[in-house]
Amino acid sequence: MRRGALPKALLVCAVLVGMYTLTACQGAGHRAAEAVAAPAGAGPTRSGQGPVFLEAEECASRGRAAAAIEEVPCAGPAAAARVLARFNGPLAKGPRCPSATDYVLHITAVDGVSEEDSAPEGYACMRNLRPPHPGDPGMGGGPLTVVGDCVYTERRGVVKETACDGSPARPPEYLVTRTVRTRADCPPSTALYVQVGGGTPVGCARRLA
Repeated sequence: MRRGALPKALLVCAVLVGMYTLTACQGAGHRAAEAVAAPAGAGPTRSGQGPVFLEAEECASRGRAAAAIEEVPCAGPAAAARVLARFNGPLAKGPRCPSATDYVLHITAVDGVSEEDSAPEGYACMRNLRPPHPGDPGMGGGPLTVVGDCVYTERRGVVKETACDGSPARPPEYLVTRTVRTRADCPPSTALYVQVGGGTPVGCARRLA
């Protein structure tokens, strides 16, 4: 695909992970498009600010029910989040988002009749311009597990992130103290190993009192 092509249509899914789990899909064109079954707070569309939808350092608005999320100037009043990183390809096989990511926008591939009508599958790693920042350590709502995050046991072999301050209904049981390459690299105080992905895929977690 020609990098400078401006797709006429994209299908984009906004996924807010953790405490803010929410999924929605919307169509998108050169300008804001109609929402398609969009719950409040999700569902991005492009407004044609640049040749590629939501490149790194571009910003997006945050829509309400039946409203669109658009590319907007970062200095404008509608800007709600900035793109920390942008990758083509599926999230499961692609690079890990930066640790400060608050949520991930999944972009579905569109096969058009021309390069201008097409867009590859991809994802954008987003950071809110203003609090709250669910991706920050200990907040319990980001798409990544990072050092400083807390988790609780949902069932045998499965843990989920929760806020470290104990405010959610599920209090924290373990604190991730570091991420390492192998379990053998974890400190003696480690009571739980957590899969976190990336170059250091093992999270070493100690039990909280």
